[in-house]
Amino acid sequence: MRSAIVVAALGTGLFADGYNVANTVPNILYILLVGGALNSVLVPQLVRAARRDPDGGVAYTDRLVTAVCTLLLVLTTITVVCAPWIVSAYAHFEGAQRNITVTLARYCLPQIFFYGAFALLSEVLNARGKSGPPAWTPILNNIVVIAVFAAYLAVARGADDAGDVTPDQLRLLGIGTTLGIVVQASTLLPYVREAGVRLRPRFDWRGHGLGAPLRMAGWAVAMVGVSQLAYWLTTRLAATVSERAARDGIGHGVGYTAYANAQLLWIVPHGVVTVSLATMLMPRVSRAAADGELEAVRAYIARGLRFNAAAVVPCAFVFLALGPQITAVVFQHGATDAADTRAMGLMLCAFAPGLIAYSAGYLIQRGLYAVQDARAPFWANVAMAATCSALSVGAYLTLPLRWSVTAMAAAYSLSQVVGLVWMAAVLRRRLGHLDSASVIRTHLALGTASAMAAAGSWVLAAICVRELGDGPVGATVALGLGAAVFAALAGPVVLPTLKAPRRAPTRPARQTTRAPGRHRG
Repeated sequence: MRSAIVVAALGTGLFADGYNVANTVPNILYILLVGGALNSVLVPQLVRAARRDPDGGVAYTDRLVTAVCTLLLVLTTITVVCAPWIVSAYAHFEGAQRNITVTLARYCLPQIFFYGAFALLSEVLNARGKSGPPAWTPILNNIVVIAVFAAYLAVARGADDAGDVTPDQLRLLGIGTTLGIVVQASTLLPYVREAGVRLRPRFDWRGHGLGAPLRMAGWAVAMVGVSQLAYWLTTRLAATVSERAARDGIGHGVGYTAYANAQLLWIVPHGVVTVSLATMLMPRVSRAAADGELEAVRAYIARGLRFNAAAVVPCAFVFLALGPQITAVVFQHGATDAADTRAMGLMLCAFAPGLIAYSAGYLIQRGLYAVQDARAPFWANVAMAATCSALSVGAYLTLPLRWSVTAMAAAYSLSQVVGLVWMAAVLRRRLGHLDSASVIRTHLALGTASAMAAAGSWVLAAICVRELGDGPVGATVALGLGAAVFAALAGPVVLPTLKAPRRAPTRPARQTTRAPGRHRG
């Protein structure tokens, strides 16, 4: 709903690109500077501190929260001041287009602090087994943004060009978007107190065990830096395609906004299923790794991969078969037309195969962090970034404008496969084995059933579009019938996997053998 109303209000042209660049840059910079470290290394370190320290890790948590919040505040201030240069780094906009993008960026860049605060409080709760609030509070963010864009549609109907937007309308978009993440982060505070955590500022950072997480955080930040460098290149190329398409008279979105919206839909199953699953598993995996119980670590990760596949594999094939119909139903409203949503749908199809590798790699990466190996994810991301960047540049230089950004989405998918293979090989070596045969069998069975179901869905959807057209009505009927056919054909294979026993993996008596590579990084 959030995605649909944003596209309905802004369309997929240059003004939409300006908003998306301004709103995406805070997320990129947050992830680049501290987000990768917060989301990957904090839970294992907080779990270890709780089991190691006499006070249950209270002082350690206070010091870590104080240090990270101080860093976030400094970084946010610097980025707001440097907004014009940051915008120039991501998009070569000029005139009114550049001015509104810089203005929106100044309103949106404070999100860096609140993204960090949300991640920090979420990890504190996750380490204490309270994974519910971090899972549902992003809904509040979406509700706020939906309300903001509904208000914008009411007061600025037809203002879909940089020259038509007033300063008050820019403030509504920028401040309203940032307000969403403020609400999302601040809502966690009562739950942190309910979990028994009374956060107090502590600046005595030296000599209290912060060295290990900082070293691992260094590898995590370097890893994210590499991946975001590749993302920056894709953003720059896609934004350039938007400008060239506008000059050449291509009336539908084939550039950055289409890419970003397709990727946003593509990531939904990962956010709903994989991230939630990792949030529940990570404290257990971290405790097992801290106790040297490698068999339990292997069992948790393998079980997570199998369960995750039961949801993610079918979703990937649904995207592949019904991508244009999905984007038409979600986005073909307001300022967008059938050509816009078809371009986005084809990009969603190109992204689709990478969803399986991306989500599996996410879980495996968390397993590597649990055994304190931060180097392997870094080098895997180097390989992924190199693959994606090389293929994206090749697509930009050789393909027509209508297809170059779609090929960049396919390049991103292929790069995820490279990263998955790399990290799975390393984790298997760290743990001795990973129950690979069972995990692969599950993926193959689900993939085969989903491929056959996708073929049937695609044929039925094509017939519906031919008879009813590619407008919202035809797309809705095609999507509904196609999804029903897919569920009927793939369900008999998918449902038994989802109904796997919920019994926790057996944790053997504590081993004295340390996890291989446990103190790396």
